[in-house]
Amino acid sequence: MKIVIPGGSGQVGTVLARAFARDGHEVVVLSRRPRAEPWRTVAWDGVTVGGWAQELDGADAVINLAGRSVNCRYTAANRRAILDSRVRSTRAVGEAIAGSTRPPRVWLQASTATIYAHRYDAANDECSGTIGGDEPGAPETWRFSIDVARAWEDALRAAMVPSTRRVLLRSAVTMSPDAGGPFDVLLGLVRCGLGGASGDGRQFVSWVHHEDFVRAVLWLIERDDVEGPVNVAAPEPLPNADFMRALREAWGAPVGVPARGWMLDLGAALMRTETELVLKSRRVVPARLLDGGFDFRYTRWADAARNLVASHRA
Repeated sequence: MKIVIPGGSGQVGTVLARAFARDGHEVVVLSRRPRAEPWRTVAWDGVTVGGWAQELDGADAVINLAGRSVNCRYTAANRRAILDSRVRSTRAVGEAIAGSTRPPRVWLQASTATIYAHRYDAANDECSGTIGGDEPGAPETWRFSIDVARAWEDALRAAMVPSTRRVLLRSAVTMSPDAGGPFDVLLGLVRCGLGGASGDGRQFVSWVHHEDFVRAVLWLIERDDVEGPVNVAAPEPLPNADFMRALREAWGAPVGVPARGWMLDLGAALMRTETELVLKSRRVVPARLLDGGFDFRYTRWADAARNLVASHRA
């Protein structure tokens, strides 16, 4: 297959491109800053339809991951960049597909599991899950994230691409051993003795092992009967305290100092990020994948953590 990945130069895009190229697929990554890779990279600005659009003509699948990182402080300028980079790039991909002589069979569009409500009582699936933004006491920054997710998904739905199936990837955090990724950051805390619970530790963590993420994306490309929102997350989210305990055990760390709320606020300010990334309860389950017969290799975080730790050490 020919698979085009706009915005594919980040951690998740690299995970996909590496796996697809290894399996013999033709991979084209669209990037604002192309660099030498084992696959082909093509320049684009993420806003206007240009020469890059010819890569979509005749492609089998497009996986749009473009968007400014949310690992930053939510200043007015950063908020504009986060929202605009997602909406404008999605519109550009839609315009390019609409102008194709041979449009791709499927367009997988990045979204986020953060779109669901902060909750402890029940899991959010694609049918019965509650979209967030109205939770009592939720910080204003959390509502901003929901607004961005809604606008991102609306941009896909508005695209005039009748010949292309559209799938929204409401993905949990993809865990891979790559340097600088979320797992690498969490493991770094554990190695320094700081891998205790965050806040009260009750908030649920939704995650997906990178091998299952790649397999789920391929499954969605091949399943012509699946469109709309799909939760790409392991079936067993767990509270943050249990999540960090399993990671400590996988590494062999006897203790981990917990991070209280005020410590997280201070750390987030120093690291120029937001506490939402660790304090919001993301209890998300992949009902559509499971109902469709997708078989996860890693359903339990303890097993996934041991595998990732082994890969890191190797």
